[in-house]
Amino acid sequence: MTIKPEISWTDFEKIDIRCGTIISVSDFEKARNPSYQLEIDFGDLGIKKSSAQITALYHKEELVGKQILAVVNFPKKQIANFFSECLVLGVYGENKQEVTLITTSLPTKNGLQVG
Repeated sequence: MTIKPEISWTDFEKIDIRCGTIISVSDFEKARNPSYQLEIDFGDLGIKKSSAQITALYHKEELVGKQILAVVNFPKKQIANFFSECLVLGVYGENKQEVTLITTSLPTKNGLQVG
């Protein structure tokens, strides 16, 4: 396992990780790899869209209402005909095909920041 280079506290402070609740999920048929299109409620930050390769471990129905963590200050990224507005965080399995979402252990207010 390779460890990435050490970063400074200032580097970490640039990353805006927030809690949000998934409010809708649909299949992303035009994606190269099996993916879902998500709409996530981040409270005062509004609703943001994301493409997530989480189909191996999650069914659409179980994702609605789930609180997740995401980076919300990346620029929009175009994936096929879709613009992803945030990066949903997860832990890669050994083959990188199975992604386990990072969630909160207790319900929190949408939009709260990780620190």
